[in-house]
Amino acid sequence: MDDARLQRLKKNALVIAGVVIGAALLYWIGSSLLPRWWAHRVGDQVHGSIAAGIIVGLFYGFVFTCLPIFLLIVGFHRRRPWRWWAAFAVAAFLLASPNLLTLGIVLGSGNASHAGERTLDVDAPAYRTSVLVGAILAALFTALLVYLLFSRKHYQGHVQRLRERLRLAEAPPPPPPSAPPPADSVQP
Repeated sequence: MDDARLQRLKKNALVIAGVVIGAALLYWIGSSLLPRWWAHRVGDQVHGSIAAGIIVGLFYGFVFTCLPIFLLIVGFHRRRPWRWWAAFAVAAFLLASPNLLTLGIVLGSGNASHAGERTLDVDAPAYRTSVLVGAILAALFTALLVYLLFSRKHYQGHVQRLRERLRLAEAPPPPPPSAPPPADSVQP
């Protein structure tokens, strides 16, 4: 193995190790701080009201499920370079982060998740259930909208083909080809 290739492999190994260590550090910090922080942000918006918890939960669940799905559909619908796909995936992840933070509180098993659950129980009643209902409604709405858009596109092509067949059927038939004169009636 030549020296340049060995140096490139060492550099790649260091970059990968740095990314793995950075991701582990971010996960550790995020899992210990983000659930508490998010629960307090939601609690500040709801102020212990069940009606406000339902409204805020439905809004977050619906909007922050629809937007990431639409962004992923737009981003992955066409063939693009992998960097564009990565950018669309990161943007969708960021748009879905309110729902992901709530999911982390609900499914998490750490102390921060349990503290976030207690905060949501007191300061944001009915929020967690409303987020789930909003996310389900958003997924159904998105699936219906995607179905309608793609079926419309499919049937527009079908209608175009039928119109072409109708146009050809309604067109006057071409005149019959004139028969060549008989060979024995050649004029001098």
